[in-house]
Amino acid sequence: MNRTADITRNTNETQVRVVINLDGTGQQRLDTGVPFLDHMLDQIARHGLIDLDIKATGDVHIDNHHTVEDVGITLGMAVAKAIGDKKGIRRYGHAYVPLDEALSRVVLDFSGRPGIEYHIPFTRAMIAGFDVDLTLEFFRGFVNHAGVTLHIDNLRGTNAHHQCETVFKAFGRALRMAAELDERAAGIIPSTKGSL
Repeated sequence: MNRTADITRNTNETQVRVVINLDGTGQQRLDTGVPFLDHMLDQIARHGLIDLDIKATGDVHIDNHHTVEDVGITLGMAVAKAIGDKKGIRRYGHAYVPLDEALSRVVLDFSGRPGIEYHIPFTRAMIAGFDVDLTLEFFRGFVNHAGVTLHIDNLRGTNAHHQCETVFKAFGRALRMAAELDERAAGIIPSTKGSL
């Protein structure tokens, strides 16, 4: 089974290409023009064992908003294509990840219904020039185009970098779990409705 995708999305604000292999080893090449976003995408790749090649150029001279959101959108499109008809996947994934004083929980469902519950009480507004509000924009863009339900909860933390990093690490692990193939459910759509 070849669970890969190569998606290019161009707008007047950004040009984004995402190449993904859901059954990879965590290899990555990341160049979004937003260094902190590259650091967070690296967490997804490494902890999700997903190969990611992401190249983005955008209007970062204005701010990082469009680039971060559009990378989330394009990554969601790539995951949707790579996951295919969802036969045999586990469908649900979850992870708790600590980093020193911070602890986050992420739960993901390949439901086919975009939805997000997002609860991160960031302790400051900026992390190395990265506006923490863009974290929600990234994940909202992702869920709307991947067709997943996503619950994100930062349970504790005083260091905003740690808060954000635990979320992205937990997201990578939850995505890996949900996308994994289940030998006991080979060829079966994991839904009583028969479709997702």
